[in-house]
Amino acid sequence: MGRVSGKVAFVTGAARGQGRAHALRLAEEGADIIAVDLCAPVPDLQYPPATPDDLAETVRQIEALDRRIVARQADVRDHAALKAAVDEGVAELGGLDIVVGNAGICIIADAESTTPEIWKNTIDTNLTGVWHTVQVAVPHLKARGGGSIILTSSAAGLVALPFLTAYIAAKHGVTGLGKAYALELGRFGIRVNTLHPGGVNTAMGGMGAAFPEYIEKNPGIVMGGYGVLPETTTEPVDQANAVLWLASDEAKFVTGTQVSVDAGMVVC
Repeated sequence: MGRVSGKVAFVTGAARGQGRAHALRLAEEGADIIAVDLCAPVPDLQYPPATPDDLAETVRQIEALDRRIVARQADVRDHAALKAAVDEGVAELGGLDIVVGNAGICIIADAESTTPEIWKNTIDTNLTGVWHTVQVAVPHLKARGGGSIILTSSAAGLVALPFLTAYIAAKHGVTGLGKAYALELGRFGIRVNTLHPGGVNTAMGGMGAAFPEYIEKNPGIVMGGYGVLPETTTEPVDQANAVLWLASDEAKFVTGTQVSVDAGMVVC
């Protein structure tokens, strides 16, 4: 028996990186998966977007574990498309128990270079997209008698980092959203927690090459954002292990919390 055997998990941003790791880790422990990803370009993004082939590879790896998966290309910014994807997944897999609101983007720009388009795309994806994710999932969790929601915030959802104003605003919003949902949904047996990764070895995590330009343009900025452990960059599975714990009955009394997997970035 796995730690989430017999459960169904809905994971956004599941084509690669942390999202794929969450889906795989939950499947390894017995869950069936509803996987959603945009798999298309986003303006101003400084790293390659996920592709349909990436999502197909997630499907392949889940099925290799002998678990069921319903995968759809859908944009978390599109409430109707996201609802359709979840409803189809629930109809095929029989219910919903776990929600991992993981989809997100990150665009590096200093305050003066942050355009209305960068602001809108970041907030719409990273905050409104998380709100959409929860809103379309909650009726299914209530029908199941409860469940676990894990929302991916960031170390940047607890502290400020430079050249990420839109990202910081969105991720702080996710932190607050997690607390608000925990307060309102607890009476239905639904637990809500936020995950706060630091540096992660993913396509998004490797975009640091964009920072030097802004450091040069903004002398005297305090960079911060370093962990206190000898190894500061995590792997996606390190984040997925925390998601698995929060999804499992081992965390049945854990709700409204902020779980940092960041090598100590937010210590100071």
